[in-house]
Amino acid sequence: MTAKTWSPKLSTKDGPIYLAIADALAADIASGQLAEGTRLPTQRRLAEDLDIDFTTVSRGYAEAQSRGLIEGKVGQGTYVKARRSTLSRVVQPSGLVDMSMNLPPRFQNSSLTRRMWEAARDLEDQGLDLLMRYQEPGGIMSDRVVATGWLSRRLPGVTSERVLVAAGAQGALHAVLGVLTEPGDTVCVEQLTYPGFRSVASHLRLKLAPLEMDNHGLLPTAFEEACKAARPKALYCMPTLHNPTTRTMPLHRRRELINVARAYDIPVIEDDAYGALVPDAPTPLAAIAPETVFHVASLSKCLSPALRVAYVAVPEGRSLRVANAIRASASLVSPLTSAIASRWIETGMADEVRDEIMRECATRLQVLRATLPHNAAASTGGFHAWLPVQKPWTRGELVSRLRSVGVGVVASDAFAISSAPEAVRIGLGAAGSVEELKRSLAILGDLLSQAPATSTMVV
Repeated sequence: MTAKTWSPKLSTKDGPIYLAIADALAADIASGQLAEGTRLPTQRRLAEDLDIDFTTVSRGYAEAQSRGLIEGKVGQGTYVKARRSTLSRVVQPSGLVDMSMNLPPRFQNSSLTRRMWEAARDLEDQGLDLLMRYQEPGGIMSDRVVATGWLSRRLPGVTSERVLVAAGAQGALHAVLGVLTEPGDTVCVEQLTYPGFRSVASHLRLKLAPLEMDNHGLLPTAFEEACKAARPKALYCMPTLHNPTTRTMPLHRRRELINVARAYDIPVIEDDAYGALVPDAPTPLAAIAPETVFHVASLSKCLSPALRVAYVAVPEGRSLRVANAIRASASLVSPLTSAIASRWIETGMADEVRDEIMRECATRLQVLRATLPHNAAASTGGFHAWLPVQKPWTRGELVSRLRSVGVGVVASDAFAISSAPEAVRIGLGAAGSVEELKRSLAILGDLLSQAPATSTMVV
């Protein structure tokens, strides 16, 4: 494309014209219409073509340059710069992607992306106190009030006195376990569970008792048997969009589970990482039994992994102990990231980000079902899939063969407390684009259509 052929499609409904120019550049670069190295029209030429002031175009180009979209070369003109997302993404030599990480998918809304960054820059109105003072462990009250509003959508009636802010799900789990357990204690978990919880439990020298699951999640009868035999100090579970199996526990089973917990006086740690992405999810355990459930809602999956913020709703009267545990383990959540999260939520931007992630999740779920027509389990709102591995393949051989061509998936061993089933987890959000996801899933499907011996490169 030459400099003379590009002309932006402008709309002033979202703000000034100069920002519309920058947004149009971002959109055309993201779509591939403007390739890296394309020379853009001169500012004066574009102003004439659009019949607008030269200064407006100049401001638009300056805004695009500040976003890293374009660069000026003295005496040569203005050119499309290499996209930051392309440079920063770890791409395998084959051009495929590592789907072992369970990341929310990146969306292509450049206007929203810009406003997300602007919200962070606007925090200067809070002055030096945000930058030069320690805050309370568990979060300052203003952030806790915002967190309460966010959680109240899933937990009606929750109060800010019961809500704390922690350094991500890991920080929250570490703090809650520090309150509920001592080294050598037993904690019940689903037979396939979140590797991060396994890591925290190992660090705290806890024993994990795996509980049997079926297609609807954890079996309450298995929990009751463990309560009788192992005398656990807590139950950790993920009732909504379970990681890795994607199963969601129905409401009647949640009530049965709570009945067991109440009967044996066992506190429950509910990991609700995906709840905000599933509008019709069943009632959380913490809404059924707020007196016994510690509800952990990370923002990493529904908003941004970079925030490292989780909101924790604790039973009444337990806030101080959990806050002290947060102080002992992590001192406090980063005030900057907590403030960004609060600003996104207060302005409604968090809802926009979540909605964009949900739309992208829906698109990628369609790609999974169209490209990999096997028995992979996936659910609306999630961005991971669970694939049982059929003979003659084994999970180890499949993971190894995929890795050799640059595709990463996770074997069930990472989640299994006892025996691991023949299965792998696929992260649908790690691919930088839908096309990358299609290519990676096509490789996976092609391998599964062959016998392992047919595709080997060992000599």
